[in-house]
Amino acid sequence: MRHRVAHRKLGRVTEHRIALLRNQAQALLRHEHIETTVPRAKELRPFVERLITIAKRGISEGGRTAKAVHARRLVGEDIQDKAVVSKLFDTLAPRFQGRPGGYTRILRVGFRRGDAAEVAQIELVGSEFNPNAAAEAKAAAEGQEPKKGVGSRLKAAASRLRGKKEATEEVEKTSAKAEESKAKGAEARSKGHQAKRSSSRKVGQ
Repeated sequence: MRHRVAHRKLGRVTEHRIALLRNQAQALLRHEHIETTVPRAKELRPFVERLITIAKRGISEGGRTAKAVHARRLVGEDIQDKAVVSKLFDTLAPRFQGRPGGYTRILRVGFRRGDAAEVAQIELVGSEFNPNAAAEAKAAAEGQEPKKGVGSRLKAAASRLRGKKEATEEVEKTSAKAEESKAKGAEARSKGHQAKRSSSRKVGQ
């Protein structure tokens, strides 16, 4: 029985597993999104969120106090790249300063060809990945309208169809209301004529 045995072993010995998590955490903090298998993503999430929490603790002290330096040293045990550590303390930790946890998001993206392993994309909250961001930025700099992919074209067509459908429904509703008001008016007029005809005249008048 596996009582009190936490975490997934990921088919690796302890040293290899820790090295894997450190490398993936460094890549996630550098690129803000990576793609990996679901078990690895689930193990990476608490590992990265602990580092972000330590970085938040360091920037809350401000300056070069003993606690701030200690926080950088704790993060430096797992992240060897100084540029990534600087980004964590200067950019990412202030972004999550008012957020009490839950800094990452896991999105399942399908299955990997070959071994059919379930693949997920893990990303930092607030840095949603846009694969067309570079092309859109380049087109905006050149003053051109960015080329739309198949997905965006389908979404635009669906929104146009939805708008046409709503407009058609509104026209049908207004026409139905007009027909109903006409029918009510005709019914009221017929009732008035019947009332005039049904009133009998007295004899001698």
